[in-house]
Amino acid sequence: MSRIAILGGGSWGTALAIVLSRARRKHEISLWVHDRTLAEFIRRDRENRSYLPGYLLDAEVNVTSEIRDATSGAQILIGAIPTAHARAVYSAAAASVSLGSIFVSAAKGLEPATHKRMSEVVFEVFSRKSVPRVAVLSGPSFAAEVARGEPTAVVLASSDAAFTAEVQDEFAAPNFRVYTNEDVLGVELAGAMKNVIAIAAGVCQGLGLGSNPLAALITRGLAEMSRLAAALGAEPETLTGLAGLGDLVLTCTGALSRNRQVGIELGKGRTLTEILAGMRTVAEGVGTTAALLALAREAKVELPITQQVEAILHEGKPPREVIRDIMERPQRPE
Repeated sequence: MSRIAILGGGSWGTALAIVLSRARRKHEISLWVHDRTLAEFIRRDRENRSYLPGYLLDAEVNVTSEIRDATSGAQILIGAIPTAHARAVYSAAAASVSLGSIFVSAAKGLEPATHKRMSEVVFEVFSRKSVPRVAVLSGPSFAAEVARGEPTAVVLASSDAAFTAEVQDEFAAPNFRVYTNEDVLGVELAGAMKNVIAIAAGVCQGLGLGSNPLAALITRGLAEMSRLAAALGAEPETLTGLAGLGDLVLTCTGALSRNRQVGIELGKGRTLTEILAGMRTVAEGVGTTAALLALAREAKVELPITQQVEAILHEGKPPREVIRDIMERPQRPE
């Protein structure tokens, strides 16, 4: 029986604890929750009412706010921490991580301060002791639907095919299908970029626009994602798979998308400060936009949609001006 430590007691970390307790292979699961009071409530009620209400944790899932308690002896660690806080949490966990352990990053975004992908952060954090084998989990997967047991397909990426197959087998569960991929770079970039396009999709809805602009946005957003990913060395096929097109469609159209919801409120005229003040969960696209633009400048790649999302988020540009500027860009081949 493998011991799994899930770092992060938000909606996604909680959903992973639920789905992995149903896995075909039995596991000893610990869920680390940063907030001590919340951990106590979840442990007592077996329900995370703050982030994933209505879904019960298995009685055998250990819920703790002590990171050493969660990680000590764990063969598999899953990082489900918002990217801005991941480095600090992983650094705290490093002291109790076992040699030869597996680290699965389940966060979708870039570290705002450094523009690094989460797998890069993991390698930096653990470099002084022992670098665990690292994989990345991504794809179209709303936490509530995963917890509810709805059919979900995700992708697990690592450069080592044999290792990825090992983790795939550990994670296989009813209605939770795990595909493998060797393109870690492409999977991580896709997971970060789709959040920004989803904010733009929400803006369209908030402005009261119809289906034509949404279809155009998703299509051109995918082209934008593909350009940057290819320039940085990712495989083009990854962007048409679950981590790319699959997650892009879900996040741009699904009612449970936090990034899309931010865009909707921006389109209605609310300020970013007001929107974020009313959100308990994190919309990763807000902090990822500037990081993506920095990578694009280094790679000499143009990201017009991402640039305009940044202008709405952090420069106060009116959304209707953004739509006008995008539509009035010089004509060009597709």
